[in-house]
Amino acid sequence: MQQASIKQLEAFWWAATCANFATAAERMHLSVSSLSKRIAELESALGQALFDRSGHRAVLTEAGERLLPATLNVLNAMAALGRTLEAPARLAGHCRFGVGDLSALTWLPAFVAAARLAHPGLSLEPCVDVGRVLERRLADGELDFAVIAGRSSRSELLSQPVGAAHFAWAAAPGLAGADGLDAKALLQQHPLVTLPPGAGTTRLLDDWLLASEAAAQERIVCNSWGAVAGMLRQGLGVGFLPAHWVGALGLRALRTAVPLAPLHYAFQWRRGDARALIAAMRPLAQARVDFSESPAFAGAAQAVLASASVSLPG
Repeated sequence: MQQASIKQLEAFWWAATCANFATAAERMHLSVSSLSKRIAELESALGQALFDRSGHRAVLTEAGERLLPATLNVLNAMAALGRTLEAPARLAGHCRFGVGDLSALTWLPAFVAAARLAHPGLSLEPCVDVGRVLERRLADGELDFAVIAGRSSRSELLSQPVGAAHFAWAAAPGLAGADGLDAKALLQQHPLVTLPPGAGTTRLLDDWLLASEAAAQERIVCNSWGAVAGMLRQGLGVGFLPAHWVGALGLRALRTAVPLAPLHYAFQWRRGDARALIAAMRPLAQARVDFSESPAFAGAAQAVLASASVSLPG
């Protein structure tokens, strides 16, 4: 039996753990044909087929399933060896990562600036979406890492806590009842303005409603924190925002018998991804994730104020 090369094992691991060969090839900066060639060479060296290509998409054979954990051990060992022998190097290439809308409005610009300063040869592509979508894209291999609310429940992902956001219930001062009623009572009279179910705040909201024995009679759902803040300023309903936004936007902080719990965020990456990219980005994110005192907050506040002045259709 011939010996397998590290490049062949890398191609096999990415192809086996990404959603498809096209995604795996993109993550390795290869064409699909080059990726397939490396896998075919590995199969020839081992004398066994690693993928069943007879269906709509290639799936691992029994031999491929057996080889996967051993491949991961080899790649991790090689990565560890490289970190031991080499001085820290500047990264190059392309990095696609995911963040939520609140991150994009607060700490993301400072993180991108720090990453570009440390690794000027690295091209950064932030993708902004709700946590559920980002977690799926990360598991499929479309993203290198993501900073998402909560720890992942997916076995193929790893999580490291990096920060927390704190929220407060708010309403426009002119909203009927806002000067005397608490958030629970106001939800009986006005719509709840909130993010969609796929957002990281979903469990936070559900836990508060349960603990407060409250219910939202009507909801206005939008996947933008800026739009949520704008609709609250227009007096369209009741909602919660990052605590330091409430006063800055001229909103009234509402009384609650049960405070909103903080929302913890985690740096998430794919299990077995021992690349230098992950090792370098994790501490950079840890140092920059700050939802309360971000240098970008002044610009974010202006954007929120601008969105509040736009008339809503219908």
